[in-house]
Amino acid sequence: MNLVELIEIVIAFAIGGGATVLALRLGGRDVVRDARRSADRIVAEAEDNRRATQIAGEDDALKYKRQAEEELREQRREVGRGERRLEQREEALERRMEQAERGEQSLRDRQAQLDRAEQTIGERQAEAEGELARVAGMTTEEARQILLDNLEIELRDESARRVRQMETTARNEADTRARKTLATVIQRMTSEMTAETTVSVVPIPSDEVKGRIIGREGRNIRAFEAATGCDLIIDDTPEVVTVSGFDPVRREIARVALARLIQDGRIQPTRIEEAVERARSEVDRSIQEAGEQALVDAEVTGLHPEIVKTLGRLRFRYSYGQNQLRHCIETSWLAAAVAAEIGADVEVARLGGLLHDLGKAVDRELEGTHAAIGADIAKRFGVPRAVVHCIEAHHEEIKPDTTEAFVVMIADAISGSRPGARRESADQYIRRLESLEAIANSFDGVEQAFAIQAGREVRVVVHPEAVDDLGAARLARDVSKKIEETMQYPGEIRVTVVRETRSTAVAH
Repeated sequence: MNLVELIEIVIAFAIGGGATVLALRLGGRDVVRDARRSADRIVAEAEDNRRATQIAGEDDALKYKRQAEEELREQRREVGRGERRLEQREEALERRMEQAERGEQSLRDRQAQLDRAEQTIGERQAEAEGELARVAGMTTEEARQILLDNLEIELRDESARRVRQMETTARNEADTRARKTLATVIQRMTSEMTAETTVSVVPIPSDEVKGRIIGREGRNIRAFEAATGCDLIIDDTPEVVTVSGFDPVRREIARVALARLIQDGRIQPTRIEEAVERARSEVDRSIQEAGEQALVDAEVTGLHPEIVKTLGRLRFRYSYGQNQLRHCIETSWLAAAVAAEIGADVEVARLGGLLHDLGKAVDRELEGTHAAIGADIAKRFGVPRAVVHCIEAHHEEIKPDTTEAFVVMIADAISGSRPGARRESADQYIRRLESLEAIANSFDGVEQAFAIQAGREVRVVVHPEAVDDLGAARLARDVSKKIEETMQYPGEIRVTVVRETRSTAVAH
Protein backbone atom coordinates (compact mmCIF):
# COMPACT_ATOMS: atom_id res chain seq x y z
CA MET A 1 0.00 0.00 0.00
CA ASN A 2 1.42 3.30 -0.99
CA LEU A 3 1.03 6.69 0.59
CA VAL A 4 -1.82 7.76 -1.71
CA GLU A 5 -3.93 4.75 -0.84
CA LEU A 6 -3.30 5.32 2.88
CA ILE A 7 -4.41 8.91 2.62
CA GLU A 8 -7.62 7.79 0.77
CA ILE A 9 -8.42 5.34 3.57
CA VAL A 10 -7.93 7.96 6.25
CA ILE A 11 -10.13 10.41 4.43
CA ALA A 12 -12.79 7.74 4.08
CA PHE A 13 -12.79 7.01 7.79
CA ALA A 14 -12.95 10.70 8.42
CA ILE A 15 -16.04 11.08 6.33
CA GLY A 16 -17.78 8.37 8.40
CA GLY A 17 -18.01 5.30 6.15
CA GLY A 18 -14.51 4.14 6.55
CA ALA A 19 -15.12 0.47 7.25
CA THR A 20 -17.41 -0.09 4.28
CA VAL A 21 -15.20 1.69 1.81
CA LEU A 22 -12.14 -0.21 2.98
CA ALA A 23 -13.86 -3.54 2.39
CA LEU A 24 -14.96 -2.58 -1.11
CA ARG A 25 -11.49 -1.42 -2.05
CA LEU A 26 -9.84 -4.58 -0.89
CA GLY A 27 -12.49 -6.70 -2.79
CA GLY A 28 -11.86 -4.75 -6.01
CA ARG A 29 -8.18 -5.57 -5.94
CA ASP A 30 -9.01 -9.30 -5.67
CA VAL A 31 -11.38 -9.10 -8.65
CA VAL A 32 -8.75 -7.34 -10.72
CA ARG A 33 -6.21 -9.95 -9.79
CA ASP A 34 -8.56 -12.81 -10.76
CA ALA A 35 -9.41 -11.15 -14.06
CA ARG A 36 -5.75 -10.76 -14.92
CA ARG A 37 -5.08 -14.41 -14.16
CA SER A 38 -8.08 -15.46 -16.37
CA ALA A 39 -6.84 -13.25 -19.20
CA ASP A 40 -3.34 -14.73 -18.95
CA ARG A 41 -4.84 -18.24 -19.03
CA ILE A 42 -7.01 -17.45 -22.10
CA VAL A 43 -4.02 -15.94 -23.91
CA ALA A 44 -1.98 -19.06 -23.13
CA GLU A 45 -4.77 -21.38 -24.40
CA ALA A 46 -5.13 -19.32 -27.60
CA GLU A 47 -1.38 -19.56 -28.19
CA ASP A 48 -1.54 -23.33 -27.66
CA ASN A 49 -4.47 -23.62 -30.13
CA ARG A 50 -2.61 -21.50 -32.72
CA ARG A 51 0.45 -23.71 -32.42
CA ALA A 52 -1.68 -26.88 -32.73
CA THR A 53 -3.49 -25.50 -35.80
CA GLN A 54 -0.17 -24.51 -37.39
CA ILE A 55 1.22 -27.96 -36.78
CA ALA A 56 -1.95 -29.61 -38.28
CA GLY A 57 -1.75 -27.39 -41.37
CA GLU A 58 1.88 -28.25 -41.85
CA ASP A 59 1.00 -31.95 -41.57
CA ASP A 60 -1.81 -31.61 -44.20
CA ALA A 61 0.48 -29.70 -46.55
CA LEU A 62 3.11 -32.37 -46.15
CA LYS A 63 0.53 -35.11 -46.85
CA TYR A 64 -0.75 -33.34 -50.01
CA LYS A 65 2.81 -32.85 -51.19
CA ARG A 66 3.53 -36.55 -50.72
CA GLN A 67 0.31 -37.44 -52.67
CA ALA A 68 1.24 -35.09 -55.52
CA GLU A 69 4.75 -36.55 -55.69
CA GLU A 70 3.27 -40.08 -55.75
CA GLU A 71 0.84 -39.16 -58.59
CA LEU A 72 3.70 -37.55 -60.52
CA ARG A 73 5.81 -40.68 -60.12
CA GLU A 74 2.84 -42.84 -61.28
CA GLN A 75 2.31 -40.63 -64.37
CA ARG A 76 6.00 -40.89 -65.17
CA ARG A 77 5.81 -44.68 -64.86
CA GLU A 78 2.70 -44.69 -67.19
CA VAL A 79 4.55 -42.53 -69.73
CA GLY A 80 7.46 -44.95 -69.56
CA ARG A 81 5.16 -47.91 -70.17
CA GLY A 82 3.56 -46.07 -73.13
CA GLU A 83 6.97 -45.36 -74.62
CA ARG A 84 7.91 -49.03 -74.26
CA ARG A 85 4.64 -50.11 -75.98
CA LEU A 86 5.29 -47.61 -78.78
CA GLU A 87 8.79 -48.96 -79.26
CA GLN A 88 7.40 -52.52 -79.38
CA ARG A 89 4.85 -51.50 -82.02
CA GLU A 90 7.53 -49.83 -84.09
CA GLU A 91 9.59 -52.99 -83.91
CA ALA A 92 6.58 -55.11 -84.93
CA LEU A 93 5.85 -52.75 -87.84
CA GLU A 94 9.45 -52.98 -89.02
CA ARG A 95 9.27 -56.78 -88.88
CA ARG A 96 6.03 -56.74 -90.93
CA MET A 97 7.57 -54.43 -93.49
CA GLU A 98 10.51 -56.79 -93.81
CA GLN A 99 8.10 -59.71 -94.25
CA ALA A 100 6.14 -57.77 -96.90
CA GLU A 101 9.32 -56.98 -98.79
CA ARG A 102 10.32 -60.64 -98.68
CA GLY A 103 6.79 -61.62 -99.90
CA GLU A 104 6.97 -59.10 -102.72
CA GLN A 105 10.33 -60.44 -103.79
CA SER A 106 8.87 -63.95 -103.70
CA LEU A 107 5.95 -62.84 -105.90
CA ARG A 108 8.36 -61.29 -108.39
CA ASP A 109 10.30 -64.53 -108.52
CA ARG A 110 7.09 -66.54 -109.08
CA GLN A 111 5.97 -64.14 -111.79
CA ALA A 112 9.28 -64.60 -113.55
CA GLN A 113 8.84 -68.37 -113.33
CA LEU A 114 5.30 -68.10 -114.73
CA ASP A 115 6.54 -65.94 -117.60
CA ARG A 116 9.18 -68.52 -118.46
CA ALA A 117 6.61 -71.33 -118.20
CA GLU A 118 4.18 -69.43 -120.41
CA GLN A 119 6.88 -68.86 -122.99
CA THR A 120 7.69 -72.55 -122.95
CA ILE A 121 4.00 -73.50 -123.32
CA GLY A 122 3.63 -71.05 -126.21
CA GLU A 123 6.57 -72.59 -128.00
CA ARG A 124 5.22 -76.10 -127.46
CA GLN A 125 1.71 -75.01 -128.59
CA ALA A 126 3.16 -73.53 -131.77
CA GLU A 127 4.98 -76.81 -132.42
CA ALA A 128 1.78 -78.77 -131.76
CA GLU A 129 -0.27 -76.53 -134.06
CA GLY A 130 2.29 -76.92 -136.80
CA GLU A 131 2.23 -80.69 -136.41
CA LEU A 132 -1.64 -80.68 -136.35
CA ALA A 133 -1.77 -78.57 -139.51
CA ARG A 134 0.64 -80.94 -141.20
CA VAL A 135 -1.35 -84.05 -140.21
CA ALA A 136 -4.91 -82.60 -140.78
CA GLY A 137 -4.04 -80.81 -143.97
CA MET A 138 -5.41 -77.41 -142.78
CA THR A 139 -4.00 -74.26 -141.34
CA THR A 140 -4.22 -73.20 -137.72
CA GLU A 141 -6.74 -70.46 -138.52
CA GLU A 142 -8.98 -72.92 -140.33
CA ALA A 143 -8.90 -75.35 -137.42
CA ARG A 144 -9.58 -72.55 -134.93
CA GLN A 145 -12.51 -71.29 -137.00
CA ILE A 146 -14.07 -74.76 -137.21
CA LEU A 147 -13.69 -75.17 -133.45
CA LEU A 148 -15.21 -71.76 -132.76
CA ASP A 149 -18.14 -72.43 -135.11
CA ASN A 150 -18.96 -75.70 -133.38
CA LEU A 151 -18.62 -74.08 -129.99
CA GLU A 152 -20.90 -71.20 -131.04
CA ILE A 153 -23.61 -73.60 -132.24
CA GLU A 154 -23.46 -75.56 -128.98
CA LEU A 155 -23.56 -72.39 -126.89
CA ARG A 156 -26.48 -70.98 -128.90
CA ASP A 157 -28.54 -74.13 -128.43
CA GLU A 158 -27.67 -74.38 -124.77
CA SER A 159 -28.41 -70.68 -124.15
CA ALA A 160 -31.76 -70.99 -125.94
CA ARG A 161 -32.71 -73.94 -123.76
CA ARG A 162 -31.61 -72.07 -120.64
CA VAL A 163 -33.49 -68.93 -121.66
CA ARG A 164 -36.72 -70.87 -122.30
CA GLN A 165 -36.35 -72.66 -118.99
CA MET A 166 -35.67 -69.41 -117.14
CA GLU A 167 -38.61 -67.67 -118.84
CA THR A 168 -40.96 -70.49 -117.91
CA THR A 169 -39.71 -70.53 -114.32
CA ALA A 170 -39.85 -66.74 -114.02
CA ARG A 171 -43.35 -66.60 -115.51
CA ASN A 172 -44.67 -69.24 -113.12
CA GLU A 173 -43.01 -67.60 -110.12
CA ALA A 174 -44.19 -64.15 -111.21
CA ASP A 175 -47.79 -65.36 -111.57
CA THR A 176 -47.68 -67.02 -108.17
CA ARG A 177 -46.12 -64.01 -106.45
CA ALA A 178 -48.47 -61.58 -108.19
CA ARG A 179 -51.55 -63.55 -107.11
CA LYS A 180 -50.24 -63.78 -103.57
CA THR A 181 -49.39 -60.08 -103.41
CA LEU A 182 -52.72 -58.96 -104.84
CA ALA A 183 -54.64 -61.34 -102.59
CA THR A 184 -52.79 -60.01 -99.54
CA VAL A 185 -53.43 -56.39 -100.52
CA ILE A 186 -57.10 -56.89 -101.41
CA GLN A 187 -57.73 -58.72 -98.13
CA ARG A 188 -56.41 -55.66 -96.27
CA MET A 189 -58.66 -53.35 -98.30
CA THR A 190 -62.19 -52.66 -97.09
CA SER A 191 -64.41 -49.98 -98.55
CA GLU A 192 -68.07 -49.20 -98.82
CA MET A 193 -70.09 -50.12 -101.87
CA THR A 194 -71.03 -47.34 -104.26
CA ALA A 195 -74.41 -45.90 -103.37
CA GLU A 196 -74.32 -42.29 -104.59
CA THR A 197 -76.07 -41.11 -107.70
CA THR A 198 -74.80 -38.71 -110.31
CA VAL A 199 -78.08 -36.86 -110.63
CA SER A 200 -78.69 -33.83 -108.39
CA VAL A 201 -82.30 -33.87 -107.21
CA VAL A 202 -83.78 -31.25 -104.88
CA PRO A 203 -86.93 -32.23 -102.96
CA ILE A 204 -89.70 -29.64 -102.59
CA PRO A 205 -92.50 -29.58 -100.02
CA SER A 206 -95.26 -29.34 -102.63
CA ASP A 207 -95.80 -28.81 -106.34
CA GLU A 208 -96.89 -25.23 -105.63
CA VAL A 209 -93.24 -24.33 -105.09
CA LYS A 210 -92.53 -25.15 -108.74
CA GLY A 211 -94.55 -22.09 -109.80
CA ARG A 212 -92.53 -19.82 -107.48
CA ILE A 213 -89.31 -21.32 -108.79
CA ILE A 214 -90.36 -20.54 -112.36
CA GLY A 215 -91.57 -17.06 -111.43
CA ARG A 216 -93.63 -14.59 -113.42
CA GLU A 217 -92.94 -15.18 -117.12
CA GLY A 218 -90.06 -17.44 -116.12
CA ARG A 219 -87.83 -14.66 -114.71
CA ASN A 220 -86.82 -16.61 -111.57
CA ILE A 221 -85.73 -19.73 -113.41
CA ARG A 222 -83.84 -17.66 -115.98
CA ALA A 223 -82.05 -15.72 -113.24
CA PHE A 224 -81.19 -18.96 -111.45
CA GLU A 225 -79.80 -20.62 -114.58
CA ALA A 226 -77.80 -17.50 -115.46
CA ALA A 227 -76.28 -17.29 -111.97
CA THR A 228 -75.40 -20.98 -111.68
CA GLY A 229 -74.73 -22.08 -115.25
CA CYS A 230 -77.00 -25.10 -114.74
CA ASP A 231 -80.42 -26.05 -116.08
CA LEU A 232 -83.47 -26.64 -113.91
CA ILE A 233 -85.69 -29.49 -115.06
CA ILE A 234 -89.20 -28.97 -113.75
CA ASP A 235 -91.46 -31.72 -115.06
CA ASP A 236 -94.43 -33.75 -113.85
CA THR A 237 -92.40 -35.67 -111.29
CA PRO A 238 -94.11 -34.92 -107.97
CA GLU A 239 -92.26 -32.95 -105.29
CA VAL A 240 -88.91 -33.08 -107.12
CA VAL A 241 -86.85 -30.57 -109.09
CA THR A 242 -83.80 -31.82 -111.01
CA VAL A 243 -80.61 -29.79 -111.46
CA SER A 244 -78.76 -30.56 -114.69
CA GLY A 245 -75.24 -29.31 -115.36
CA PHE A 246 -72.08 -30.42 -117.09
CA ASP A 247 -69.80 -29.23 -114.28
CA PRO A 248 -70.36 -31.19 -111.03
CA VAL A 249 -69.18 -28.29 -108.84
CA ARG A 250 -71.60 -25.88 -110.47
CA ARG A 251 -74.33 -28.46 -110.13
CA GLU A 252 -73.61 -28.77 -106.40
CA ILE A 253 -73.67 -24.98 -106.00
CA ALA A 254 -77.02 -24.87 -107.80
CA ARG A 255 -78.42 -27.66 -105.62
CA VAL A 256 -77.36 -25.98 -102.36
CA ALA A 257 -78.66 -22.57 -103.51
CA LEU A 258 -82.01 -24.00 -104.64
CA ALA A 259 -82.47 -25.92 -101.39
CA ARG A 260 -81.78 -22.74 -99.42
CA LEU A 261 -84.22 -20.70 -101.53
CA ILE A 262 -86.96 -23.31 -101.11
CA GLN A 263 -86.37 -23.34 -97.35
CA ASP A 264 -86.49 -19.54 -97.21
CA GLY A 265 -89.59 -19.33 -99.40
CA ARG A 266 -88.65 -15.95 -100.91
CA ILE A 267 -87.65 -16.69 -104.48
CA GLN A 268 -86.80 -13.66 -106.58
CA PRO A 269 -83.81 -12.62 -108.75
CA THR A 270 -82.10 -10.61 -105.99
CA ARG A 271 -82.48 -13.38 -103.45
CA ILE A 272 -81.32 -15.91 -106.04
CA GLU A 273 -78.01 -14.09 -106.57
CA GLU A 274 -77.42 -13.84 -102.82
CA ALA A 275 -78.23 -17.53 -102.30
CA VAL A 276 -75.91 -18.56 -105.13
CA GLU A 277 -73.03 -16.53 -103.68
CA ARG A 278 -73.53 -18.03 -100.23
CA ALA A 279 -73.78 -21.51 -101.75
CA ARG A 280 -70.58 -20.93 -103.72
CA SER A 281 -68.72 -19.96 -100.54
CA GLU A 282 -70.13 -22.96 -98.72
CA VAL A 283 -69.16 -25.36 -101.52
CA ASP A 284 -65.65 -23.86 -101.67
CA ARG A 285 -65.24 -24.51 -97.95
CA SER A 286 -66.51 -28.06 -98.34
CA ILE A 287 -64.06 -28.62 -101.24
CA GLN A 288 -61.13 -27.44 -99.10
CA GLU A 289 -62.27 -29.60 -96.18
CA ALA A 290 -62.71 -32.61 -98.47
CA GLY A 291 -59.18 -32.18 -99.83
CA GLU A 292 -57.68 -31.87 -96.36
CA GLN A 293 -59.62 -34.90 -95.14
CA ALA A 294 -58.41 -36.89 -98.16
CA LEU A 295 -54.81 -36.09 -97.17
CA VAL A 296 -55.52 -37.29 -93.64
CA ASP A 297 -57.16 -40.50 -94.88
CA ALA A 298 -54.28 -41.23 -97.26
CA GLU A 299 -51.65 -40.28 -94.64
CA VAL A 300 -50.05 -37.68 -96.91
CA THR A 301 -48.66 -34.29 -95.87
CA GLY A 302 -46.82 -31.34 -97.36
CA LEU A 303 -48.88 -30.70 -100.51
CA HIS A 304 -49.45 -27.22 -101.93
CA PRO A 305 -52.85 -25.69 -100.96
CA GLU A 306 -53.86 -25.40 -104.63
CA ILE A 307 -53.33 -29.13 -105.13
CA VAL A 308 -55.36 -29.82 -101.98
CA LYS A 309 -58.20 -27.64 -103.29
CA THR A 310 -58.09 -29.23 -106.74
CA LEU A 311 -58.14 -32.67 -105.16
CA GLY A 312 -61.17 -31.69 -103.07
CA ARG A 313 -63.12 -30.88 -106.26
CA LEU A 314 -63.14 -34.60 -107.02
CA ARG A 315 -65.66 -34.98 -104.21
CA PHE A 316 -68.36 -34.00 -106.72
CA ARG A 317 -66.97 -36.03 -109.63
CA TYR A 318 -68.22 -39.56 -110.38
CA SER A 319 -67.15 -42.18 -112.89
CA TYR A 320 -69.75 -44.88 -113.54
CA GLY A 321 -71.17 -44.19 -110.10
CA GLN A 322 -67.81 -44.32 -108.29
CA ASN A 323 -66.86 -41.17 -106.39
CA GLN A 324 -63.50 -40.03 -107.73
CA LEU A 325 -62.16 -38.70 -104.43
CA ARG A 326 -62.86 -42.01 -102.68
CA HIS A 327 -61.34 -43.78 -105.68
CA CYS A 328 -58.13 -41.74 -105.30
CA ILE A 329 -57.92 -42.51 -101.58
CA GLU A 330 -58.50 -46.23 -102.25
CA THR A 331 -55.85 -46.20 -104.97
CA SER A 332 -53.41 -44.56 -102.54
CA TRP A 333 -54.05 -47.25 -99.93
CA LEU A 334 -53.72 -50.06 -102.45
CA ALA A 335 -50.58 -48.61 -104.07
CA ALA A 336 -48.87 -48.23 -100.68
CA ALA A 337 -49.77 -51.79 -99.72
CA VAL A 338 -48.54 -53.27 -103.02
CA ALA A 339 -45.33 -51.21 -102.85
CA ALA A 340 -44.67 -52.45 -99.32
CA GLU A 341 -45.19 -56.07 -100.44
CA ILE A 342 -42.75 -55.88 -103.38
CA GLY A 343 -40.16 -53.53 -101.85
CA ALA A 344 -40.90 -50.39 -103.92
CA ASP A 345 -40.93 -46.80 -102.63
CA VAL A 346 -44.07 -46.71 -100.48
CA GLU A 347 -44.32 -42.91 -100.18
CA VAL A 348 -44.00 -42.32 -103.95
CA ALA A 349 -46.64 -44.98 -104.63
CA ARG A 350 -48.93 -43.58 -101.92
CA LEU A 351 -48.76 -40.00 -103.25
CA GLY A 352 -48.95 -41.13 -106.89
CA GLY A 353 -52.09 -43.14 -106.14
CA LEU A 354 -53.72 -40.18 -104.38
CA LEU A 355 -53.00 -37.71 -107.21
CA HIS A 356 -53.29 -39.99 -110.25
CA ASP A 357 -56.75 -38.65 -111.22
CA LEU A 358 -56.03 -35.04 -110.20
CA GLY A 359 -56.64 -33.84 -113.76
CA LYS A 360 -60.25 -35.06 -113.70
CA ALA A 361 -61.11 -32.13 -111.42
CA VAL A 362 -60.40 -29.64 -114.24
CA ASP A 363 -60.38 -31.73 -117.44
CA ARG A 364 -63.62 -30.08 -118.59
CA GLU A 365 -61.91 -26.68 -118.42
CA LEU A 366 -58.56 -27.52 -120.09
CA GLU A 367 -57.43 -29.26 -123.26
CA GLY A 368 -55.82 -32.68 -123.00
CA THR A 369 -56.27 -35.95 -121.16
CA HIS A 370 -56.75 -35.97 -117.42
CA ALA A 371 -53.42 -37.78 -116.94
CA ALA A 372 -51.47 -35.08 -118.78
CA ILE A 373 -53.43 -32.27 -117.08
CA GLY A 374 -52.88 -33.77 -113.64
CA ALA A 375 -49.15 -34.20 -114.30
CA ASP A 376 -48.86 -30.55 -115.38
CA ILE A 377 -50.64 -29.34 -112.24
CA ALA A 378 -48.49 -31.50 -109.98
CA LYS A 379 -45.28 -30.38 -111.70
CA ARG A 380 -46.30 -26.71 -111.41
CA PHE A 381 -46.73 -26.93 -107.64
CA GLY A 382 -43.53 -28.78 -106.78
CA VAL A 383 -44.60 -32.42 -106.59
CA PRO A 384 -41.54 -34.75 -106.90
CA ARG A 385 -40.70 -35.95 -110.40
CA ALA A 386 -41.19 -39.63 -109.51
CA VAL A 387 -44.78 -38.90 -108.44
CA VAL A 388 -45.45 -36.80 -111.57
CA HIS A 389 -44.35 -39.76 -113.69
CA CYS A 390 -46.83 -42.02 -111.87
CA ILE A 391 -49.62 -39.56 -112.71
CA GLU A 392 -48.80 -39.13 -116.41
CA ALA A 393 -48.18 -42.84 -117.01
CA HIS A 394 -51.11 -44.45 -115.17
CA HIS A 395 -53.07 -44.90 -118.44
CA GLU A 396 -49.91 -45.73 -120.44
CA GLU A 397 -50.18 -42.54 -122.48
CA ILE A 398 -46.42 -42.52 -121.94
CA LYS A 399 -44.35 -45.60 -121.18
CA PRO A 400 -44.04 -46.31 -117.43
CA ASP A 401 -40.35 -46.31 -116.48
CA THR A 402 -40.51 -47.00 -112.72
CA THR A 403 -41.82 -49.74 -110.50
CA GLU A 404 -43.97 -47.21 -108.63
CA ALA A 405 -45.71 -46.19 -111.89
CA PHE A 406 -46.71 -49.82 -112.53
CA VAL A 407 -47.85 -50.12 -108.91
CA VAL A 408 -50.15 -47.09 -109.32
CA MET A 409 -51.58 -48.58 -112.53
CA ILE A 410 -52.32 -51.85 -110.72
CA ALA A 411 -53.91 -50.07 -107.74
CA ASP A 412 -56.05 -47.94 -110.08
CA ALA A 413 -57.32 -51.06 -111.85
CA ILE A 414 -58.07 -52.85 -108.57
CA SER A 415 -60.01 -49.90 -107.14
CA GLY A 416 -62.05 -49.46 -110.32
CA SER A 417 -62.82 -53.14 -110.88
CA ARG A 418 -63.62 -54.31 -107.35
CA PRO A 419 -67.22 -55.51 -106.83
CA GLY A 420 -69.60 -52.63 -106.29
CA ALA A 421 -67.10 -49.94 -107.23
CA ARG A 422 -68.71 -48.90 -110.49
CA ARG A 423 -72.11 -49.34 -111.98
CA GLU A 424 -74.29 -48.04 -114.76
CA SER A 425 -77.99 -47.98 -115.47
CA ALA A 426 -79.71 -50.67 -117.51
CA ASP A 427 -80.25 -48.28 -120.42
CA GLN A 428 -76.59 -47.29 -120.49
CA TYR A 429 -75.56 -50.93 -120.25
CA ILE A 430 -77.77 -51.95 -123.19
CA ARG A 431 -76.60 -49.00 -125.29
CA ARG A 432 -72.96 -49.90 -124.59
CA LEU A 433 -73.48 -53.50 -125.72
CA GLU A 434 -75.28 -52.35 -128.87
CA SER A 435 -72.48 -49.88 -129.62
CA LEU A 436 -69.85 -52.58 -129.27
CA GLU A 437 -71.67 -54.90 -131.68
CA ALA A 438 -72.31 -52.04 -134.12
CA ILE A 439 -68.64 -51.08 -134.18
CA ALA A 440 -67.58 -54.67 -134.86
CA ASN A 441 -70.23 -55.15 -137.61
CA SER A 442 -69.09 -51.97 -139.37
CA PHE A 443 -65.95 -53.67 -140.71
CA ASP A 444 -65.84 -55.60 -143.98
CA GLY A 445 -65.81 -59.36 -143.81
CA VAL A 446 -67.62 -59.57 -140.45
CA GLU A 447 -70.39 -62.13 -140.36
CA GLN A 448 -71.60 -61.70 -136.76
CA ALA A 449 -70.51 -59.89 -133.60
CA PHE A 450 -71.49 -60.66 -130.02
CA ALA A 451 -70.85 -58.58 -126.88
CA ILE A 452 -70.36 -61.04 -124.03
CA GLN A 453 -69.21 -61.08 -120.38
CA ALA A 454 -71.22 -57.94 -119.56
CA GLY A 455 -69.51 -56.00 -122.33
CA ARG A 456 -65.99 -56.98 -121.28
CA GLU A 457 -65.38 -58.97 -124.48
CA VAL A 458 -66.49 -58.83 -128.11
CA ARG A 459 -66.52 -62.00 -130.23
CA VAL A 460 -66.30 -61.25 -133.95
CA VAL A 461 -67.05 -64.06 -136.43
CA VAL A 462 -65.70 -63.38 -139.93
CA HIS A 463 -66.20 -64.94 -143.36
CA PRO A 464 -63.19 -67.25 -143.89
CA GLU A 465 -63.07 -66.57 -147.63
CA ALA A 466 -63.04 -62.79 -147.09
CA VAL A 467 -60.57 -62.57 -144.20
CA ASP A 468 -57.37 -64.61 -143.92
CA ASP A 469 -55.36 -65.28 -140.76
CA LEU A 470 -53.29 -62.11 -141.01
CA GLY A 471 -56.43 -60.13 -141.79
CA ALA A 472 -58.06 -61.52 -138.62
CA ALA A 473 -55.19 -60.17 -136.53
CA ARG A 474 -55.44 -56.77 -138.23
CA LEU A 475 -59.23 -56.76 -137.77
CA ALA A 476 -58.92 -57.40 -134.01
CA ARG A 477 -56.47 -54.51 -133.70
CA ASP A 478 -58.65 -52.15 -135.79
CA VAL A 479 -61.83 -52.98 -133.84
CA SER A 480 -60.13 -52.41 -130.47
CA LYS A 481 -58.65 -49.12 -131.69
CA LYS A 482 -62.05 -47.87 -132.89
CA ILE A 483 -63.64 -48.83 -129.57
CA GLU A 484 -60.99 -46.81 -127.73
CA GLU A 485 -61.58 -43.78 -129.94
CA THR A 486 -65.40 -43.73 -129.96
CA MET A 487 -66.55 -45.11 -126.59
CA GLN A 488 -66.19 -44.50 -122.88
CA TYR A 489 -66.16 -47.56 -120.66
CA PRO A 490 -64.75 -48.76 -117.35
CA GLY A 491 -61.86 -51.20 -117.34
CA GLU A 492 -60.85 -52.91 -120.58
CA ILE A 493 -62.61 -54.72 -123.45
CA ARG A 494 -61.13 -57.78 -125.17
CA VAL A 495 -61.71 -58.25 -128.90
CA THR A 496 -61.58 -61.84 -130.19
CA VAL A 497 -61.83 -62.57 -133.94
CA VAL A 498 -62.98 -66.09 -134.86
CA ARG A 499 -62.18 -67.45 -138.33
CA GLU A 500 -63.37 -70.94 -139.14
CA THR A 501 -63.26 -72.95 -142.38
CA ARG A 502 -65.67 -75.88 -142.81
CA SER A 503 -65.67 -78.32 -145.70
CA THR A 504 -68.62 -80.67 -146.20
CA ALA A 505 -69.02 -83.54 -148.61
CA VAL A 506 -71.84 -86.12 -149.02
CA ALA A 507 -71.21 -89.73 -149.92
CA HIS A 508 -73.95 -91.50 -151.90
